Amino acid sequence: MPSTNFMETTQTDISTTMRAMLIDWLVEVTEGYRLVPETLYLTVNYMDRYLSVKKINRNRLQLLGVSCLLIAAKYEEICPPQVEELCYVTDGSYTKEEVLQMEASVLSYLKFEMAVPTSKCFLRRFVHAAQVFDKGSTLHLEFLVNYICELSLLEYSLLCYLPSLVAASSVFLARFILKPTKNPWNSSLSYYTRYTPSDLHGCVRVLHRLFCFGPGRNLPAIREKYSQHKYRFVAKNYCPPTIPTEFFQDATS
Repeated sequence: MPSTNFMETTQTDISTTMRAMLIDWLVEVTEGYRLVPETLYLTVNYMDRYLSVKKINRNRLQLLGVSCLLIAAKYEEICPPQVEELCYVTDGSYTKEEVLQMEASVLSYLKFEMAVPTSKCFLRRFVHAAQVFDKGSTLHLEFLVNYICELSLLEYSLLCYLPSLVAASSVFLARFILKPTKNPWNSSLSYYTRYTPSDLHGCVRVLHRLFCFGPGRNLPAIREKYSQHKYRFVAKNYCPPTIPTEFFQDATS
């Protein structure tokens, strides 16, 4: 797990805004190369873990991003992008040698621990459990959950939550958006996720704010991605401005 406060304790030349802008750009790159979603999540995990232990200058932040993407693609993809291609997408800002040197640095600082659970790892099981109760809109629910979970990557403050909790909170919010008058949680979801509604309260509130107000005009990639027909335009779904407090109350035995 990355540190939850590396911006305050380790980094002095970059900000949470710069991190979010880099991730937004990486979303565009992964879409352009049609990489699997797991590659994006791993890339962000590697970046945050590296930034937790190694101070970096802002002019090398994009270099870190493409190097982590290279490692994640090698781990997840059948045909990962070539180093030269990743240099090209940075408009030639970095050479092949610089990318390879940064790749070696990341692998060294992360001690070659590349197999890590991201929130995407938990989504399949959690979404499947939720779809049992939403048979009429299973695909819509899946796309909406994935949209919410990808938005979470932009939010530095969400690093304090476990990936499994972020995944469960994404399911909670998606089910609320689709059926605002119905309690989005039940005993079966608690069983499969191991989280009660009260456990999800803080994380859901942050995700709800992200969904309603968006990450900002400077970070359009995820919103535009999920505004496409192939994702059922889920980014354009209406979300009620408030979530009833009683939805976060745990069921009494």
